[in-house]
Amino acid sequence: MREEQIPEFVERVAATGCDITAVAGGYIVGDSDLSDGDYEIAAPKLEAIMQDLGSRDHLLQEIVDYLVSTGRVYPPRVVH
Repeated sequence: MREEQIPEFVERVAATGCDITAVAGGYIVGDSDLSDGDYEIAAPKLEAIMQDLGSRDHLLQEIVDYLVSTGRVYPPRVVH
């Protein structure tokens, strides 16, 4: 995966019903929050995304930064 593909990656993962979220210094895809039935539907889609975009380990910080910038972060940011 290339850095410019991060928005596509996040959008495609979210479209499967997974709540991809930055947490601490990493991120979670959110597939474990799905019901068994929803997971059965999402799993092949997630696998296809990973196959299409390739390895993303080298972009961990960039993915986290993008997720935070779009509000996909836990705990949610508080605006004062």
